[in-house]
Amino acid sequence: MQRQNYSKPLKWHIGCLLITLSPLLLISLFTIIFSSSGLSYPLFIFTNNSAYKSYSQIVLPYAIQTQVANLQKQLGVLLEQLHTESSESKAVAKFSDQVLHIAVSLDRLADSLSGLHHSDPPASCNEYSNVDEDLSEPEEDDLDEGTMSMKAFNAGEIYNYTSPKPHRLVSKKNFLDVEAVSPSIGQVCAKMASIVDRFMTYKVYGMCPDDWDIAQKLIVSGCDPLPRRRCFSRTPSHYSKPFAINTSLWTQPSDANILWNHYKCKSYSCLVSKGSVDRRGFFKCTDCFNLSKQAWNVPTNESVSAEFTINQVLRLKPGEIRIGLDFSPTTGTFAAMMRERNVTIASATLNLGAPFNEVIALRGLLPLYISVGSRLPFFDNTLDIVHSTLFLDGWIGIQLLQFVLFDWDRVLRPKGLLWVDRFFCKKEDMKLYLDEFSRLGYRKLLWRVVPKTDKLGDELFFSAVLEKPSRS
Repeated sequence: MQRQNYSKPLKWHIGCLLITLSPLLLISLFTIIFSSSGLSYPLFIFTNNSAYKSYSQIVLPYAIQTQVANLQKQLGVLLEQLHTESSESKAVAKFSDQVLHIAVSLDRLADSLSGLHHSDPPASCNEYSNVDEDLSEPEEDDLDEGTMSMKAFNAGEIYNYTSPKPHRLVSKKNFLDVEAVSPSIGQVCAKMASIVDRFMTYKVYGMCPDDWDIAQKLIVSGCDPLPRRRCFSRTPSHYSKPFAINTSLWTQPSDANILWNHYKCKSYSCLVSKGSVDRRGFFKCTDCFNLSKQAWNVPTNESVSAEFTINQVLRLKPGEIRIGLDFSPTTGTFAAMMRERNVTIASATLNLGAPFNEVIALRGLLPLYISVGSRLPFFDNTLDIVHSTLFLDGWIGIQLLQFVLFDWDRVLRPKGLLWVDRFFCKKEDMKLYLDEFSRLGYRKLLWRVVPKTDKLGDELFFSAVLEKPSRS
């Protein structure tokens, strides 16, 4: 999408802008007048629920909202150009004030239109939340990759960020059940409108549908964060109080405290069974639900083992590691072991075919329900350690890996630790990935590359503990 040419006189552009704006202002004015007076105007009534017959909900066409947004953008460019104008004449200053007044008025108009578009029906209606039909909105198939981002944004880097990131293994779905990761910035929701509509169709003040699988599909596809809903989440019918903290870390949770509807396993014993059906989603973590410290026994032979022990890592920063993040397919075992060492860890994971988040919480730990495409909900320079294992590996595309690593870098404090645990990929790809870790400029405290011997022998393991530098 090319930028518009603003080389013509500024007054010419403002004149054209006002000519375009005039019908929008008139339409909006009539809309606001009819809305505030309680009258209905048939050109603006779009309703798909018979319960609303006594209430004329005003919904503005998509085209009007789009034009207002485009006008705001054009005015912003003109204001910037006026601000940098070299002339110090009173005429230019006065003209700049007039343009600013128009821009402010347009912002207020946009807010008013937004309020009308999202207005709630009266409480007397049979309240079902649904999305009113928008006859002018483009079909989902008409929105190609990157279209939404280029309509809304001009920066090249935002386009790079929002475009889907294919996996290294082309045309193959990974354990997230997607062929590419769409980083979250919200605009992807417009491309999945029918699923968002389904997610947001429910009885207000009633029970929420049992549809977390739909919500996770939206999150993994980049529609994140999800809209809030005005309904109550379901509780397992025989929910019992959790175990005490000293017991819960290493005790198998009760089956009664998990809703099993959307899982193939219907009990905890099924999850830990080696013969359980279809482990897709948590095949990388077949021992995750075996809550035993024995699973973390690390071989001491450095030429064979790709792992470092927790004590080995903590000795690098005695007393300095207090809070951190584990980004892994996990049920919180790493966080449990760190908790025993007085370190608080948030465990970021999805429910990959099994109740990962529920089990983390039942162990008395902190689950962070988040996709690999999402910006971490932590402020800059706040965490002491970021740990990841068996999650970001040879399936991930290089550009997505860059965005993930830089977000980890953002939340790590200076001199904080990045612990990469058993990253694996094909031998011929390893240098490509190692270069990306090296480009961070971190100091190498621990670094190990060893053969991965459980398959064809054509893969390598990489583990490292890296120290973030101070930057000014």
